Amino acid sequence: MNANKMSFNILTNCEPSISTLPIAIIGAGPIGLATAAHLSAKNEKFVIFESGHSVGFNILQWSHVRLFSSWNYNVDKVAVKLLENCGWKAPVMKRLPFGKELVEDYLMPLANLPEIKPYIQMNSKVVAISKQGLDKMKNAERGEQSFIIYVERDGHTERIQAKAVIDATGTWGQPNPVNADNVWTQQERSLSSRITYGIPDVKGKDRSTFEHKRVAVVGGGHSAINTILELANLEGTEIVWILRKNRVDEVYGGEALDALPARGQLGSRIHQLVDSGKINVHTPFLIHQVIEEDGTLTIQGSSKQKDSSIQNIDQIIANTGSRPDFSFLREIRLEIDSTTESVSALAPLIDPNIHSCGTVRPHGEAELRQPEKNFYVVGMKSYGRAPTFLMATGYEQVRSIVAHLTGDQEAATRVELDLPETGVCSSTIRGKSSCC
Repeated sequence: MNANKMSFNILTNCEPSISTLPIAIIGAGPIGLATAAHLSAKNEKFVIFESGHSVGFNILQWSHVRLFSSWNYNVDKVAVKLLENCGWKAPVMKRLPFGKELVEDYLMPLANLPEIKPYIQMNSKVVAISKQGLDKMKNAERGEQSFIIYVERDGHTERIQAKAVIDATGTWGQPNPVNADNVWTQQERSLSSRITYGIPDVKGKDRSTFEHKRVAVVGGGHSAINTILELANLEGTEIVWILRKNRVDEVYGGEALDALPARGQLGSRIHQLVDSGKINVHTPFLIHQVIEEDGTLTIQGSSKQKDSSIQNIDQIIANTGSRPDFSFLREIRLEIDSTTESVSALAPLIDPNIHSCGTVRPHGEAELRQPEKNFYVVGMKSYGRAPTFLMATGYEQVRSIVAHLTGDQEAATRVELDLPETGVCSSTIRGKSSCC
């Protein structure tokens, strides 16, 4: 840590004025680094805490996956301007990047800019956030007190001050279980060697785990579709697809009508694969438990309210979504929707029980504002369990928040979001096209 950062980050006996403190960003992914770019452009002090050893650490866990949105929807405008000022060569904006390319060709160059690099602290896990000298119950002058961030690194815990906090930690690393009740059990945890959560590198380092095996894929989203399409190219692999949906055609989406063509192509390809009979589809199927017997897995559950089981499974891939982690925010006053676990004001805009198609309605600082003054949850985490987040939405979030924190209220309320239609949900029902 350089001397300059130490002078305004670590608490000392001589308390600095809150106005001189940095804004703390938690997470050095796309949204966290975009926040840093916007703060840098406003000449505002900041510090970034990243628990991993690299920027984009979570994305590197799925580096082999190609995004279904093109480069132009995955880069932040202010960040691009900073990069171009330093001679950055932009990728072809109409191309679809892999996760690895997003990190290596965009996030790493951004993190290495002289305006940003000195203020990133790697291998630094935020374990708690509170207000200076106050517990959650105390009201007195709460809004005027600094935030205290507890950071673990190198076996030590440091207390660091900030005048505002922007939580961009996302939801990766907190997967949902395969259990249809969405409850983690000790039994499922004990099968960690047989259950993979996320999108494995089927064509690369994980190939031997799934080739010549009977593999069950659990989930009905784009991650599950990606996984199945890759498994279908392996030799001797039998695919069992387990969904909770009433009909498999509910997952095909808009296909040719989707405003993001690559996403539509995923739906079309899985539609063709299902129709070919190469996938053993079980839907609706609700998993109650998974047991290991005679060297294979048996998935026990119910189908159409009747007990059922799927036997002789070698490996399970769980593409069941993820959930936000609020455990380190116990001392922060938050308004979180009880259904979506999203920022409360966002829930009516993104609840998948209500919104299955249409466009993402613009939102910014006003919708993301929390009862705790100058604390914000942004990016994928702001959407909670809802799966409809796009990076461009997160970039608009932090643009608005930074404008507000730096006193530009006109810019904070202005809408600058430009997205394709995000929820085309065409499906074939009795030969007719249905879209809400």
